[in-house]
Amino acid sequence: MKLIYTNENRYLVHNIQNIVENAGITIMLKNEFAAGAAGDLVPHETWLELWVVNDDDYDKAMVAIDSSFSTANDAEWIYNSCKEVNNASFEFCWNCQHSNS
Repeated sequence: MKLIYTNENRYLVHNIQNIVENAGITIMLKNEFAAGAAGDLVPHETWLELWVVNDDDYDKAMVAIDSSFSTANDAEWIYNSCKEVNNASFEFCWNCQHSNS
């Protein structure tokens, strides 16, 4: 087994878990109930950890994670009226609040 992700924020770990499982990779959570030991353990030792069960799936899992957060292929767009350049993540122009559709 190989560790692919850990974070103090459990929601982020579960988000990565969903991404990896949707890629067809079997994972295992560790430290799921260790938060109750915070104070007796070093804080980072209580963080939820996500591990791939099969070591051969490690690279595939890392690609799935990286591609889910990649914005390299997202194109910026310009709203015609105000000519403002907007990041691909915006659905509305940040300057005039009109939709990009």
